[in-house]
Amino acid sequence: MDSQIHKIHQQLANKEISCVALVTEKLSALKANTHNTVNSTLEDLALDLASKVDAKIANGETIGLLEGIPFGIKDVYMLQGTTTTASSDLLKNYKSAYTATAIQKLLDAGAIPLVKENCDSFGHGSSSENTIFGSVKNAINPDLVGGGSSGGSAVNVAKDYTVFSIGGDTGGSVRQPAGYNHVYGLKPTYGRISRYGLMAYASSTDCVGPIAKSVEDIRIVLNVMSGKDVKDQTTYTSAEITADSITDASEIKSVGYFKNFIESDAIDPKIKSDFLSTIEKIKAKGIEVKELDFFQSDILVSTYYTLAMAETASNLSRLDGSNYGNRIDDKNLKESYAVTRSENFSEETKRRIVGGNQVLSQGFSDEIYLKSLALRDAISENFEDDFKDVDIILSPVTPSTPPEIGNSLKDPHAMYLSDAYTVGFSLGQLPTLTVPQGTETGLQITAAKTNDELVLKFANFLKDTI
Repeated sequence: MDSQIHKIHQQLANKEISCVALVTEKLSALKANTHNTVNSTLEDLALDLASKVDAKIANGETIGLLEGIPFGIKDVYMLQGTTTTASSDLLKNYKSAYTATAIQKLLDAGAIPLVKENCDSFGHGSSSENTIFGSVKNAINPDLVGGGSSGGSAVNVAKDYTVFSIGGDTGGSVRQPAGYNHVYGLKPTYGRISRYGLMAYASSTDCVGPIAKSVEDIRIVLNVMSGKDVKDQTTYTSAEITADSITDASEIKSVGYFKNFIESDAIDPKIKSDFLSTIEKIKAKGIEVKELDFFQSDILVSTYYTLAMAETASNLSRLDGSNYGNRIDDKNLKESYAVTRSENFSEETKRRIVGGNQVLSQGFSDEIYLKSLALRDAISENFEDDFKDVDIILSPVTPSTPPEIGNSLKDPHAMYLSDAYTVGFSLGQLPTLTVPQGTETGLQITAAKTNDELVLKFANFLKDTI
């Protein structure tokens, strides 16, 4: 099963290890790590919770499956009483007044938070370099980026500093770093997990997503976090996904892939050849494979970033130093607002706010913003038609391998284009999982809305096939 959660649970229950010793070991590794994944550790809280788990076991009480399991939290989630910085100067001293619903559900299940994890500031980036804490370094090659925006979360899992981590995916921010660091990363169906307590980037595509080293661990964490939440009206009630239900993929008869992704000039030749080799292995298993037509990559990227920038400009308008953030006083209120935002936001965040305000401004909103909304509807309709013909859509995670640290900062446009294969599924609000097989940066498995279970089934099938 390869499940770290099951393994550690058995070790704790059998008294082979103590929870305090486990947490202490993980905290020490996090503090000593040279990959720049840590914004802050939660040592006092973690050790207190661990001692309670040990006491429970010593008393002969049964512990739950997640009880005592150490995990990490991307530093855009509220956890009451802890610093939540979004890796920004503006919020570097901000203390959470409440706890995000998804995180609270994990706490209620007994999981132990260890760390607030480094990420691109406010989720603005695809490399985890846009952060006041320094660039996150790739788990496999520290000269390369860790991916973004959930780079610290993916690297922590890959290096075993955490058993699992909770990232946030708006346009690929869980899936891409998972691919860069050879771990699993899920963007569930939009609305399956509450966004309450996740700092909003683009509200219409933001998703809470788990990162782990096995499909089974993704399943366990997904089940715990899922469910309707009165604090997030986009949420819905979903059925539990059982371990047995994802072991048999015989119902999957057809797989599709977008030929324009593979025929693009932007794709790395090795990623292309490895992907096509995977397609042949799937065919050899008797599954029908179909080529699909889709929107060109530049249309997907421009549509996504138009909408995402517009939404983040609106969402971040509240951060002016008056109610939230580090205020910088100037000669009058207007100047104070201006200098506070100018000095405390990163260059990438300012770029996205300016772009968002531009597309929402009079004279541009009809021409650009409303057109993007119409394109998003067309993209969703295209997916609905595709899933009448195929059960699963398979794609590369990225068109290229991770760049060296510093390169993305020199060319923001190239960074945006690196999201070409992930943003379409975000616009469609579809469940999509990165698996660490098939190409250098993994494969993306996508199913129709609310069919997260089918994604996990196919992931297990791929694990045994390639």
